[in-house]
Amino acid sequence: MIVYVTGGTRSGKSKYAQQMALQLTGNPVYVATARIWDDDFAKRVERHKTERGSEWTLLESEQNVHLLPIENQVAVIDCVTLWLTNLFMSNDQDIDKSLIAFKAEIDSLENLKGTFIVISNEIGMGVHAETEIGRKFTDLQGWANQYVAGKASEAIFMVSGLPFYLKRST
Repeated sequence: MIVYVTGGTRSGKSKYAQQMALQLTGNPVYVATARIWDDDFAKRVERHKTERGSEWTLLESEQNVHLLPIENQVAVIDCVTLWLTNLFMSNDQDIDKSLIAFKAEIDSLENLKGTFIVISNEIGMGVHAETEIGRKFTDLQGWANQYVAGKASEAIFMVSGLPFYLKRST
């Protein structure tokens, strides 16, 4: 089962997803998709690590998340934006190739047993990107978000720390 949690920066996505995972199991998995690009980002990653307790198992993968040992687990996958960035860069900033690769990842996750709480960002709701590459990535993110939300059993939009259910499993 895929649960999709999306929202803006600092909307409470990660906290909400982690709380959800801890309600489902005493030993959740945290899948980090980030590539450490600079010192500032490394500090953000460290802060995230210290916010989680020892009950969490950390797995890191920039791509091929479905190949990690997450079957039959409750896993928080954080986040689509960083995962897409990795795919976008490894596919020479080709939107079509990146989206195909991402959809294949989501389809593979969907075929695994377990609960996968996938976090994403709604980057297209803010300021219009100034650069061509920024606009291309914003489009890619929007299409990727639509795909995950369509596959998800539940979709939650976070605003100011509050969850708004867009889609609930029946």
